[in-house]
Amino acid sequence: MRIGSLNQRERRIVEEGAAHTKDPKALRRAQALLWRERGESAREVAERLGVSSRTIFNWGARFQERQGLDIPSRRGDGPRSGRPRTAAGIIDPLLDGIIDQDPRELGYRATVWTAPLLRPYLEAGQGIRVSRQSVSLALARLRIKWKRPRHHLALRSPTWRQAKGGLNAGSASGSAR
Repeated sequence: MRIGSLNQRERRIVEEGAAHTKDPKALRRAQALLWRERGESAREVAERLGVSSRTIFNWGARFQERQGLDIPSRRGDGPRSGRPRTAAGIIDPLLDGIIDQDPRELGYRATVWTAPLLRPYLEAGQGIRVSRQSVSLALARLRIKWKRPRHHLALRSPTWRQAKGGLNAGSASGSAR
């Protein structure tokens, strides 16, 4: 990015955006733009922000390339390679709508929803294939607490009362006969 590349209006918008953003990435990019515009080197700014000098140059170049967009979009992140995240925006409302319903009403042999049970529901009922981890993360985003049900009930030892310092297991009333 060239020194002095922000005009007065752009500088004001970037400063206001930095002052009011809650996104740490947007704040760092705004700070980099402002510090570079004041004449600081890319190396100094990179050290201060904990990124590489190449990153500072990329942010500046991306900001310049996006002249037709609004300032927050120009300052935003660039496109990423790889498969985009798709489950987050899709499954959250579906889970929020089904979580209060009894799974037995839909033919499942369970009394509560769990992530492993919600996976086949989303696949069969909604046509969406997701991992158990995606379902767990969605439940966390929705602040829904869940536990995996126990499949085996805890069995007490015949001598558990003795282990606890209580009565003999064979003595029901506690008196010696």
